[in-house]
Amino acid sequence: MAPALLKSTTASAAIPTVHGGGNGFHGGGSFPGGGGGGEFPRRLPAHTYRLGMWLGLIPIVMLFVAFTSAGVVRSGLSTDWAGFTLPRVLWLNTMLLLASSATLELSRRSLTAGLGRMFAGWLYTTAALGLAFVGGQLMAWRELIARGVYLATNPSSSFFYLLTAAHGVHLLGGIAALLYMLFRARVMVAEPARRTALEVTAIYRHFMDGLWIYIFLLLVRWS
Repeated sequence: MAPALLKSTTASAAIPTVHGGGNGFHGGGSFPGGGGGGEFPRRLPAHTYRLGMWLGLIPIVMLFVAFTSAGVVRSGLSTDWAGFTLPRVLWLNTMLLLASSATLELSRRSLTAGLGRMFAGWLYTTAALGLAFVGGQLMAWRELIARGVYLATNPSSSFFYLLTAAHGVHLLGGIAALLYMLFRARVMVAEPARRTALEVTAIYRHFMDGLWIYIFLLLVRWS
């Protein structure tokens, strides 16, 4: 029996030890990007986030295309479409939004150059200009209400409130993202991998600015 026991012991010692198999809570699995030892998968490349943002903008484009189509059909087929003079503050609001695009680009370039204070300063300015634009839109609404132009006054006023409100809500989402980045400004300056958030937000904000130019020209044509 001793030789048999010795043979069994030798065979057992020859079996390789497997590390990290377990139940998956301590690493060791064959996950993509992970090499055992509890490592997390690598970050996605920056272009993946940019592509995701462009795809996320498609529903917004479709929404405003639908609004535009409905407005064109309504204005062409109805006899109660009555234009009105647009509030002059809309011109100022447009300038504010274009200026915010410029300051956002200055902020992005400052971050690329590693200028943390300038990055935060331009980002503050961008957020402030965006909030000023929203405040200006509310002023335009108050002016129209003072003139007796309400949501249900006529189809043209209905589309004015609808388009400006929908754009304002989407713009507030971009402002919220800017405020979040201000909160994380130090981390973004210290870790280049975190800067993708600013690039993705810039795509969204520039798109919102271009969308407003389109809406504004449309409103001018309908007024």
